[in-house]
Amino acid sequence: MAVCFAGDLGNDRDVSEERPTYQELVEQNAALQVMVGVLRAEVAELRARLGANSKNSSRPPSSDGLGKPAPVSLRRASGRRPGGQPGHRGATLMQVADPDEVIVHAPGVCAGCGAELGVGDVEGIERRQVFDLPEITLRVVEHQIATCRCHGCGARTPGEAPAGVNAPAGYGPRIKAVMVYLYSGQFLSKDRTAIALAELFDTPVSSATVASAAQNAAEDLSRFTTAVAEQIAASPVVNFDETGLRTAGKLAWVHSASTPDFSLLTCDRKRGRTGMDAAGVLPAFTGIAVHDAWAPYDTYEKIGAHQLCGAHVLRELQGVQDASPPGTWCWAQQAADALVAIKALVDVTTSVDGTLAHLDTTALSTQRNLLICAATIGAQTTAARTDKLMAKHHALATRIITRIDDYLRFTTDPDVPFDNNAAEREVRMIKLRQKVSGCLRTLSGAQQFCAIRTYIATTHKHHIPLLHALTQLTNRTPWQPQTS
Repeated sequence: MAVCFAGDLGNDRDVSEERPTYQELVEQNAALQVMVGVLRAEVAELRARLGANSKNSSRPPSSDGLGKPAPVSLRRASGRRPGGQPGHRGATLMQVADPDEVIVHAPGVCAGCGAELGVGDVEGIERRQVFDLPEITLRVVEHQIATCRCHGCGARTPGEAPAGVNAPAGYGPRIKAVMVYLYSGQFLSKDRTAIALAELFDTPVSSATVASAAQNAAEDLSRFTTAVAEQIAASPVVNFDETGLRTAGKLAWVHSASTPDFSLLTCDRKRGRTGMDAAGVLPAFTGIAVHDAWAPYDTYEKIGAHQLCGAHVLRELQGVQDASPPGTWCWAQQAADALVAIKALVDVTTSVDGTLAHLDTTALSTQRNLLICAATIGAQTTAARTDKLMAKHHALATRIITRIDDYLRFTTDPDVPFDNNAAEREVRMIKLRQKVSGCLRTLSGAQQFCAIRTYIATTHKHHIPLLHALTQLTNRTPWQPQTS
């Protein structure tokens, strides 16, 4: 019997003819199940993206914003008390033997009887010293270029002005060094640098003057940066990294190469091999490259070996843990614990004759197996790769297995670091520059900034006082590294 609804009155079609069959319902249900699975995968991926931060991914700390998570260290307890460790040399303000000025404060009358007291009545001195700046003012030196007439032939001969004295009025190398220091060393903008100098030295300084000082300083560093690139390319172990930098409204890339003695920062529109080749290090480098697992580093066939950054993979493993259901065992936790334990074994081992002496090889082998086993379980449980998040976790587990030697190279060579922090410290200054003063307006300005940062970082590693090094630079005689 056909059933009709009020709204169907007058409709000659039988409602039963529009009902889906059982097979159609099964097919619709299957399609809905597939759709639910896709949506669940998308939700999981979006949650992972929303939960990504500098602690569990490769995102920089500057991307965390105001809602950044509470600090969670990936380090494990060392058993040491907090604060300075035994043998640590502190730094405090100490009195000097020969002060610039001595002022004696003696009482005029006796506090007991009121008698007058003089210099001869002094029986003890308590020394207290105050360290302060003298009154800051510019020192103006006038150079008079004299012209002399010869009494014999009557010819006039003018004197020669010193180098750098080219205009009726101009700034000297020391104040130019302060301009470069505030602009490129402390990341003030050109306008704020000009304002600071005007207020400190009571003299008008324009932002164009600051820009000119920085440009001239960078142009005088071409030979220096070439020498630094050659020194780094010839080094046995080099840290590499890269980061984005906004220039002229577009994204450019800063490439970093660092050793204990040298730092090189270059800027290019390209992140990949084009920009890396332009830096002038990787095409000729044959040593051990320390970097994250970014693929273009593996395309350089001359590289002798790789050390993949342990800090990067620990953050990736933390991301896997954060995406896992709470209260359940996670392969990434075991992998992270094993890697941290391996680092602890190496940290307590001394280096003798280029080897890690007295390294506990039994404990190292145990932790290495735990790391490989955890990654193997991770690869098996994510082998389906049904969504992007699972595929990402599968790629991580597979990479740990296939490149275990590259992750643990620091256990066989004492000169190889566990992480890539040496290069990250250099590119962190780029992020700080953007945070303080925003992007750079031109690519050439970004390249000049990187050249000056290269000079500042390298001279610091050679224990050269910063202002002294910058004064040499603005005097057009920059410090140069010794060539081998």
